[in-house]
Amino acid sequence: MGTEQFDHEVDVLVVGSGNGAMTAALCAHQMGAGDVLVVEKADKFGGTSAVSGGGVWIPCNRYAREAGAEDSFEDAREYLRQTIPGNDVPGEMLDAYLRNGPKMIDFLHEHTDVRYRTLEHYPDYYTDLPGARAGHRSMEPEPINGSELGDDFGNLTLTHHMMRMFGHIHFTQVEAAMLTARTKGWLGLSAKLVGQWLLDVPWLVKWGGVARRLCTGSAGVARLYLSMKKRGIPLWLESPMQELLTDDSGAVIGAVVLRGGAATRVRARKGVVLAAGGFEHNQEMRDTYLPKPTNTEWSAGVRSNTGDAIREGMRLGAATRLMHGAWWCTTFVTPGEPTPRLAIMEKSLPGSCVVNAAGERIGNESQNYMAYQLGLFERHSEANPCSPAFFIFDARFRKSYIAGPLMTPDMKPDWSIPKSWFEQKFVAKADSLDALARAMGIDADNLQATVTRMNEYAHTGKDLEFRRGDVAYDRYYGDPTVTPNPCLAPIDEAPFYAIRMDAGDFGTHGGLATSTDAQVLREDGSAIPGLYAIGNCSAAVLPTYPGPGATLGPAMTFAYQAAKHITGTVEAP
Repeated sequence: MGTEQFDHEVDVLVVGSGNGAMTAALCAHQMGAGDVLVVEKADKFGGTSAVSGGGVWIPCNRYAREAGAEDSFEDAREYLRQTIPGNDVPGEMLDAYLRNGPKMIDFLHEHTDVRYRTLEHYPDYYTDLPGARAGHRSMEPEPINGSELGDDFGNLTLTHHMMRMFGHIHFTQVEAAMLTARTKGWLGLSAKLVGQWLLDVPWLVKWGGVARRLCTGSAGVARLYLSMKKRGIPLWLESPMQELLTDDSGAVIGAVVLRGGAATRVRARKGVVLAAGGFEHNQEMRDTYLPKPTNTEWSAGVRSNTGDAIREGMRLGAATRLMHGAWWCTTFVTPGEPTPRLAIMEKSLPGSCVVNAAGERIGNESQNYMAYQLGLFERHSEANPCSPAFFIFDARFRKSYIAGPLMTPDMKPDWSIPKSWFEQKFVAKADSLDALARAMGIDADNLQATVTRMNEYAHTGKDLEFRRGDVAYDRYYGDPTVTPNPCLAPIDEAPFYAIRMDAGDFGTHGGLATSTDAQVLREDGSAIPGLYAIGNCSAAVLPTYPGPGATLGPAMTFAYQAAKHITGTVEAP
């Protein structure tokens, strides 16, 4: 194929605009790639990275070291050996991740505007296993003012609305835990955030009420994009990749990108990096690969993630792995809201439980969300459906904590709950558990028995069924003022409430098989020259979600690996 058949030429073409994509673009540019182009299918940049909590799980990172945290490669490797089944991820991929993740963070810190904060108290998700740590392996982005992006702020995908007070005011992960559980200092924090927001009148008028201060996922993406902008790296919005282009040898030499309604043939002299997300919003692919029940409407992933990059790689003969998996998390599919809410913090708090239609608990509600939903799938059957499930709590809980879209009575009084929520059986309220069960179609006798047991566990502090509250992760989202177990309290104060929960996710994690340099591999293990894949369009490196940020950490690390391979960069040992 002659170069005259191309409309545009660059050294590196990156498909997607999340953390992994922008990290690949920045690293490649800094390492010597002259021209780098990023293309994005959606009308805003950031993808699921921007919608997310923004956490990045990197053991032994610089921010943890600066805080004096003790960790080691050996302990992190043992922890991953304990949490990831032996044949799911090649050992060399795990080693490459653990060795290069800290180097990637150092590289970004030294050459870009990317900055993180270590999360001192956010534990690994399986804290009872060897090698685990109770904090300092995950980081969250330093907040940043959106005004630093100039008018490009309008093109940024904002963090999920559940991580924005009143849909407008961003808060960090640490602040989110405080606000949800209303622990000490929450009122002062709320007053501070609201006050800063209300006083910023010119900004609010210009941007429709969205706060200037960005946190979590959108802050991480904003810092990466600002770094790209300073280097003049272009980003084309509303420009989906339609087809990968190859030469006679089968090497990838570019792609067809739809831009402005026209098919634009882009030559990539050094390589194409696929970073375009998973297939969570492709129902056909979900039906083919994922466990049942499954539905695009339950996913909190961005709607532009329809598996385009995965399908193109497969067309060229790429191998795939872990296509049965996703980043599982139960969700509240709230009528009238644009995106499902992740049910994470609420179900960990004391004075609540989750039951299936039979009125029986599914598992330890306070365990990490990935493990909880894997247990849900194990228990689910036609005879014993576990999706939808039902989040059960009482008036005391409602007054004390944020409960999904119901918030708290001072934020959303019962009289303000939309009638349609009750009519669609998304929410129920009743003066007795029996009436609550009838309203939601739950077995009433079993629900009463389940709540009776929960009340006994609250008194003793011991959950005899699922050990809720026994490990450090369980207690992270608990209420430290509640004793003897911060995850258990009675459910006995009428009225009682129920919210429907579905078997959702925030992205799929199966995809193209890759090497330690992020090269896309064929079934025989050989690399497809010129083609790289990272993030959710590649097979997950940490598929069991061992810690907060186990998606973004590998996406960014293998973006760094891809950039080194593309540019021939050899780093110091």
